[in-house]
Amino acid sequence: MNICLYGASSAEIDNSYILCTEDLGKKMALRGHSLVYGGGASGLMGAAARGVVAGGGKVIGVAPSFFQVDGVLFEDCTEFVYTETMRERKQIMEQRSDAFIVTPGGIGTFDEFFEIFSLKQLGQHEKAVAIFNINGYFNSMRDMLDFAVKEKFMSKESRDLVPFFDTADELLSYFESYKPDKCDPAVLRKIKR
Repeated sequence: MNICLYGASSAEIDNSYILCTEDLGKKMALRGHSLVYGGGASGLMGAAARGVVAGGGKVIGVAPSFFQVDGVLFEDCTEFVYTETMRERKQIMEQRSDAFIVTPGGIGTFDEFFEIFSLKQLGQHEKAVAIFNINGYFNSMRDMLDFAVKEKFMSKESRDLVPFFDTADELLSYFESYKPDKCDPAVLRKIKR
């Protein structure tokens, strides 16, 4: 399975996030999965790629050509796809992937997560999307989504499309046993017909 990973590019984050994501990458490879990601060499992107390489797996990097600056991109990718724009990058990552992991990150990671989540809610794909909640990083996001359900801004069915996991093994087992639900986008979006 090709698993897309979204996550931080920052090299200044606590090392516990790095080690956890390297472990995730290694477990992905040892379980026979490949990584599709934004091609970065640092932060959680680089950690995932190093982990997959350490486990003997395949790494597909996707990045705009303007990112070709010394040290920014991971040099040991099995395959690298260069794009013209960030939008094209996200589209290729979506097309090349069978599932999506969201690891801790900033605005770029949030953008990627909410886009792939929204597309799933709209019925544009049926692929698994899951949050890797390292160190409780996404607890407040989970609370926000739950509050949106409570206040009737989104349906519980939509909220339930994206589970949160604290361990790599649980997350990967979820992907490996995932069966897409045939959901009606109108029900998910609370549209009355």
